[in-house]
Amino acid sequence: MATSLILASASDIRAQLLRNAEVEIDVQPARIDEETIRASLEAEGASPRDVADALAEFKARKISEKNPGRLVLGCDQIAELGGEVLSKPRDEVEAKAQLAMMSGQTHRLLSAAVLYQDGKAVWRHVGVVRLRMRELSRDYIDSYVTRNWNSIRHAVGAYKLEEEGVRLFAKVDGDYFNVLGLPLTELLSYLILRGDLEI
Repeated sequence: MATSLILASASDIRAQLLRNAEVEIDVQPARIDEETIRASLEAEGASPRDVADALAEFKARKISEKNPGRLVLGCDQIAELGGEVLSKPRDEVEAKAQLAMMSGQTHRLLSAAVLYQDGKAVWRHVGVVRLRMRELSRDYIDSYVTRNWNSIRHAVGAYKLEEEGVRLFAKVDGDYFNVLGLPLTELLSYLILRGDLEI
């Protein structure tokens, strides 16, 4: 890349995906009040897709304002079940409740990414994945959360598909990179089109 990309996210997996693709990045996590922003958007009737997109944009804009000329990537991921947004679980009790609610159901993961440069959005994408969860017993949910809490506490929906969480699912429709929280192939296509990456 002519200049490195700033990733406005603390996500280790997003950073690793970009580095694995040989994209030079600096990491500058954006500190925003996600809960307040999400609640405000939902009160206004925003769809889960619009909430994910708006949160990604807030993050990109905040870091872009401090870094003129730099390309900044903001990301957000939301799980949605029957129109209801599922957040990162606050504790093990909430994680277990979310998994019980998703058991036997199909939910969607919405992975939003927005690129900002010089205070304006230059690219955005929301990747969608549909996941069908197996019927889970209460005992398995309890033991799963207890075993995996340190890993899943920061995960939307209280699971990580790249770990034991893959056992929870009967079917996954969509791009695996979107499951991990980054529409990577679409982002790379845009960077190649801009001339920032060679191919």
